[in-house]
Amino acid sequence: MHWTNRSSGPSVGAVVTASAVRSTVGQKMLMAVSGIVLVLFLVAHMAGNLKVFVGAESFDHYAHWLRTIGAPLLPDSGYLWIQRTVLTAALVAHVWAATSLALRARAARPVRYAHRRPVQGSYAARTMRWGGVIILLFAVFHVLDLTTGHLNPVGDRAHPYANVVADFAPERWYVTLFYTLAVLAVGLHLWHGVFSAVRTLGQRTAVGERRARLAASAVAVGLCAGYLSVPFAVMSGLVG
Repeated sequence: MHWTNRSSGPSVGAVVTASAVRSTVGQKMLMAVSGIVLVLFLVAHMAGNLKVFVGAESFDHYAHWLRTIGAPLLPDSGYLWIQRTVLTAALVAHVWAATSLALRARAARPVRYAHRRPVQGSYAARTMRWGGVIILLFAVFHVLDLTTGHLNPVGDRAHPYANVVADFAPERWYVTLFYTLAVLAVGLHLWHGVFSAVRTLGQRTAVGERRARLAASAVAVGLCAGYLSVPFAVMSGLVG
């Protein structure tokens, strides 16, 4: 009797899944879903940041609570490492899908016309790419500043409220400026990203597009206002 070796190669399901992910529609879906994960994190992170207005004790307690979520099942900061892993995976998937789609679009238009008029789509795409670069650079700085404390004037893990106040002190106006530019880049990125994600997930009618624009505007403006309120409150002396 002849037995067929079923483990000699990838399964049909795995091949179909990989092919679907590499397709244009699959990459758009991947970028939309990973973007939604990142947006949900931004909303939760902003809500935590706004606790700075309640006072040092409340803000420090919130930061300590994040490190103890899941205890004793999870070790100290175990939840945060799970969150960082998920966010990193979502970010890698988002960047990979965006880069693949951009390269595919460029390959589909190999010839550039000398008198070609710029279109809104290409302008939005350029904004998304440069905005993504700014956001990535700021994310690295933000981690070294307020997570590890290496770039923070205080850098005391036990007193995150003091770290925030020292970070956005008036004499460190350049940090606030960089933070503002990064948040505005996030806002532009979010507006176009949320609009594209909602359309990708099925809202392609005229009514659906209006709803997508309203949703994108609400998310972008709301997050920008929430994030920028903290550094400007510190600079103005409202928080400190």
